[in-house]
Order: sequence, then structure tokens, then C-alpha cells
Amino acid sequence: MCTLEKRGQLFLLKLTGDGEHRLNPTLLDSITSAITQIRSDPSSSQSVLITTSHGKFFSNGYDLALADSDPSLRVVMDSKLRSLVADLISLPMPTIAAVTGHASAAGFVLAMSHDYVLMRRDRGFLYMSELDIELVIPPWFAAMIRMKIGSPAARRDVMLTAEKVTAERGLEMGIVDSSYGSAAETVEGAVRLGEELVRRGVDGHVYGGMREALLKQVLHTIGSNESVSNRMRNSGSKLCHCWSGWLTSTCFCTGFGGIGGILRYQLDMNAFGEDLDVYDDESD
Repeated sequence: MCTLEKRGQLFLLKLTGDGEHRLNPTLLDSITSAITQIRSDPSSSQSVLITTSHGKFFSNGYDLALADSDPSLRVVMDSKLRSLVADLISLPMPTIAAVTGHASAAGFVLAMSHDYVLMRRDRGFLYMSELDIELVIPPWFAAMIRMKIGSPAARRDVMLTAEKVTAERGLEMGIVDSSYGSAAETVEGAVRLGEELVRRGVDGHVYGGMREALLKQVLHTIGSNESVSNRMRNSGSKLCHCWSGWLTSTCFCTGFGGIGGILRYQLDMNAFGEDLDVYDDESD
């Protein structure tokens, strides 16, 4: 769940609890409801949104355990996240993600959906896990990454090496705008930035329209329903575990046991399972 607090012209949206803030239908609905409440506020076009979290995770991506229990929910989660990101893009105000913990896969995309990304440097990674779990990202993720990560080398390291990006590395890559020594300092930095943006007095409706124009391709891709074909190299038990737990489609398998077999599958992009085993390092 999340809470929403208004401080002057700042809206502080916080993902609550000590869990991983997995993006399940309940949490996505809670965030979307908060965004709707913000949008309906008479002062919204002169305000700033700050999104942050409690605990060691900003968000660890989709709720995979829930999807295992009811595979139809993967479609629901994908649809709700698309809608939420579209809402953030059209929101008539600047948006700031104060990343105070790990942001993985869909959680990383949620952070990048904000105009500014601030991050603590003493803990936490930005991590696109799909290479490690042998999945191709959905096109709308790719569109967001192309828009938000300007350097081809940085995009390569995020997507094609699955680098776990620290705050300082994120600054080098141009993903993170500023870094701080703790979670509290990160939120304080976001508040200072938000207050500075409010003082500029920009019309939020104009700002939101400019953002929509800038991210037109992202919005177009979010709205598409194209299917994608993917190939996964067989990696033995890991492949079988992933297959049985998340994806549902037509396939054929050859060469089990890690000896070069190929699994071919086709699935609707709305049912894309994007982060099977995202981040579970309890030492951080």
C-alpha cells in the first residue's frame, strides 16, 4: 500500500511497509488512486510529486508469487502498470523519484517514469534483471529505457550486462540526478528540489503537455498490443523452473540438461513475464 501526504505544494507518495513493494494489483491500484487524488486537487498544476518508499526496496518489480498462484493476474499487473506510467507521464506537474532502496525490473521502470531520479548511495541498486533470467524486455520497457538513458554505452551496460547500478554509477550514466548519504537525506534532497521547482512557477498543464510530447513514443508503445517472439537458451533446471512458474504459451523443447537446447515461445505482450527472480540478496 501507499500513503499520500501534502506539504505545501509538494505531494509525498510513499510505498509503506518493510517488504519488497512488489507491483501487485493492490499496490498498483493504491498508487493509481493516489495519483487520481493528486490530479483532482485544485492546486495540482502548481505542485510537485515526490515518490519514495520505506525499507530496503523501492520496488522489486512485479509480484511473482501472486502470479504463480493465479497466472491470469500477470495480464492484470501489466495493464495496471502501463496505465500508472501513462498517468505519471500526463500528470500536470514535475515528478521526482526518491529511490531509497533497490529498484529492480518493473520497479526500475517505475522510478524512470519520473522526471528526476534521486538515489541514496549507501544502499540500493538499479537493476534490469531480464538478461540474467533469459527474457527479452517488452517493447514499452525498451522505449522508456531509450528515452531515459541517453548514452548507448549506458544502455548496453544496463540491458546487456544486467549491471546492478549504484547511485554513483547511476550519476556517471546519467540515470541518477543526485545522490545522498542515507534514505532520509535522499528524501530531504527531493523536498529541496521540489520546492525549487515550485518556486519556478511553471504552469503544470503546459509542463505535462511538454512531457507527453517528449515521451510520445513511450506512450505509443504503452498503448500497443503487439505480440513478440522470444527465444531462450536452455539452462537446465533454471529454465524449467521459470517455465513452470510464470509463462504460459505454446512451445517445444529440445536438448534438456544445459546442452544447447532452445525453448521457443510466443506470448502476448500484455502477458509478458518480465522479472522472474529479480533481487533476493538479503545481505544488502
